[in-house]
This record gives sequence, C-alpha cells and structure tokens, in this order.
Amino acid sequence: MTESEKLLKESLGVSPEVIALVNRCEEELRDEFRKADDIAEYNQYKVLSALQENRISDTHFAWNTGYGYDDAGRDAVEKVYANIFGTEAALVRPTIVNGTHALSITLMGILRPGDELIYCTGGPYDTLEEVIGIRGEGMGSLKDYGVTYKQVELLPDGSIDLETLKKTISDRTRMVCIQRATGYGWRKSITVNQIEEAFKTVHGIRSDIVCMTDNCYGEFLDVKEPTDVGADVLAGSLIKNPGGGLALTGGYVCGRSDLVEKISYRMTCPGIGGECGLTFGQTRTILQGLFLAPRTVNGAVKGAMLCGSVYKSLGFDICPDTGDARSDIIQAVRLGSAEAVVAFCEGIQAAAPVDSFVTPVPWAMPGYESDVVMAAGAFVQGSSIELSADAPIREPYNVYFQGGLTYEHSKFGVIKSLDALYKKGLIKL
Repeated sequence: MTESEKLLKESLGVSPEVIALVNRCEEELRDEFRKADDIAEYNQYKVLSALQENRISDTHFAWNTGYGYDDAGRDAVEKVYANIFGTEAALVRPTIVNGTHALSITLMGILRPGDELIYCTGGPYDTLEEVIGIRGEGMGSLKDYGVTYKQVELLPDGSIDLETLKKTISDRTRMVCIQRATGYGWRKSITVNQIEEAFKTVHGIRSDIVCMTDNCYGEFLDVKEPTDVGADVLAGSLIKNPGGGLALTGGYVCGRSDLVEKISYRMTCPGIGGECGLTFGQTRTILQGLFLAPRTVNGAVKGAMLCGSVYKSLGFDICPDTGDARSDIIQAVRLGSAEAVVAFCEGIQAAAPVDSFVTPVPWAMPGYESDVVMAAGAFVQGSSIELSADAPIREPYNVYFQGGLTYEHSKFGVIKSLDALYKKGLIKL
C-alpha cells in the first residue's frame, strides 16, 4: 500500500474497496492519459508563445481608474487571447459576469430584428433559453426583439445532422451556433473536427452567415480551437477552462474584428464599445491563470476520464463513453435516482478545499427550469474548472462531474463520490 493509499484509508476514512477500484481504473487509462498530456504540452507552448509575442511585462498588471481609457493591461490581455484563438480581435473583461453573459452579448450584438438564429446541436444550455426566448416573457429576449429561432437535433450517434441543417437554413438565417459542451444533455461533446465540417457546410451555402461557437468547457481540449477551423466568433467564461482557477470572474469573446466591435456595443453601449471598462487590477490573475490553464485543463479531463471509467465498471451508463474523443471536461453519469444524485454531490462537496462541511441540497436556481443540486467548494465562487458536480433533479437523474485544479484533486472527487454512494448502500463493490 502506498503512502497516499494509507492516508486515504487511515486518516480520511475512505473504504479500501473504493481505493482499490479507483486504482484499477486509473491503471487502465494510462494510454489515454498520455494522449491528453501531449495536447496539454502543445497548448502550454502555444500560450507561452502568445504571452511572449505580445511582450507581456509587469507594467501590464497595473491598475487603471475611472472610464478605463488607454488601459494597456486590458489591451494586452485581449491581444493575447486573440493570438491564442487565432482571431482578429477579442474582448476579455471581468465585467462580463459569466459564460451566459458572454454568449448573450455575442448573440444580441450581432442579431437584429427579422434575423434567424439556428442552433444545430439541439437545444442550448438551460440558462440561454430565456436569452433566446424559448421560455420566459418580457425580459428583453431575442424573441422580444423579433429574432426567430430554430434548432436542429443531433443524430442518434451524437453528430450534427448536416442534411437537416442545410434544409433549415433560410434567406433570413443570420447565425448558426454550436454548443461544444454537453450542457445538461445526454450527448458527447462536439469535437473540433465536427465543428469544422458543420461550418464548412454553412459557409458553403452562404458565406455571410455568422458561425458561432459556445466554447464553454472546451478550451485546450484539442490542439485547435473552433476559430481555427471556420468559427467566425466564439465566447466563454474565465472561471471555466481559460482562467486556470485564478481568474476571479469574467468572460471572453474572440472573433472577426467587425463582429467583436458589434458585440462590444452590447457589452457597454453604442458609441462606447470596448474603449471603456475597468479591469479592476485583474490582468495579472487573468494572464497567470491563462498560463496555467493547459495543465489545469489536463488534470480536469483526466479526472473526467477516471470518473467515467469507475462508474462504467459498476454498470452505470456514462457519457462520453470510455475511449470517446473528448471536447469538454464534463463527465455525465446516469445514476437513476434523486437519492443517488444527491449522495454523489455530497461526496464531491466533502472533497472540497472550501466549504467541505456543507451539505448540498437541491434548490430552484435562477435560470434553470428544474431544481438543481450543486456541489462546489471552490476558491472562486461558481468556478467550474475547480472540482464540482451538479445535476437537475429530474429523470433520468444524470449527474455532471467536472473540474479539479489538479488531477489529484479531481481523482479525490471521484473517490469521495464513490465512497458516499457505497456507505449509503446505493452501490455494491
């Protein structure tokens, strides 16, 4: 028995059966882990190169005040992001409150009354339904402003239905969107190769259609990003992958300069755009988090692989399956009951460095249709690059595991979730 195994058993009270099962599954994943390590190394060099090319110095970490005019640090951060994502321009701001906000200003900045929006990966993430106008009224959704919406469901194998997409595009179609991550769906994440094929199809029909990617949870999972393969614009959250666990808040948008300019007017107001906006002294943590992000994402994706392997070995359905190509850091497990979902989240909470003593309970969270149980004891509130798990309390009771600033912490989350289920008699080992 290793020293870490002794600690888990003797000091942390983990069942020996749980430790043995997790270790067996970990050993079986060595080849997959090596592939993930190679991607992380590539992206580490890419990020380093962007920082060097943009001549980042200590002066870029200084504060600015008031309107934020001529903020050299803010401009440098946005040039680094544009470099990494291979785009003409970027907005990277702590005043973008989350991924939903980043996506909302992207949609609302580009779309105009009479335009048509198509999601070709099925329905969007729950929090975007009120933005689009799928549910809710009178809140200033796209629907309220005369933007129509269509969605194309994925094929049974989880791929984009290109033939139906072709038929769905009309003369009014202004934007086609891909949600890269699974959200609360039971599907595999959309790979960069699939994104390339879809957007090539769209631009082949009409080159003026804007191809947008919701890149949340997907950054640094591949050696290419969606904007390298045809996406005109993408958006995401700084407290997910690219913040590396150090960004305190914020979101980003990268894309064509004309589109980013339009989005900037929605971020602030017409006539002001991206010229104003304080970074509140956050440029240091944003850039340092970005520098660490490839390795942080690597630990999270390996933890997700381990989670899937462990629960599949116990007979649970998982998505993605072991061996599937991954394009986000999320592992879904179909636990089959509300009791099991809550126990799983209790285990994740007990593995946290912050608020480990708290018991997560389902509640009516703003922006979600169902009650949601969330386990997240993070240094940055709501940071889902840190270890977390969440689940809508609805059939078939899927739980979504993600994050971990280190692989070891992500692994500990798997161990504690399994131990909680085992000790409650909800699984047998």
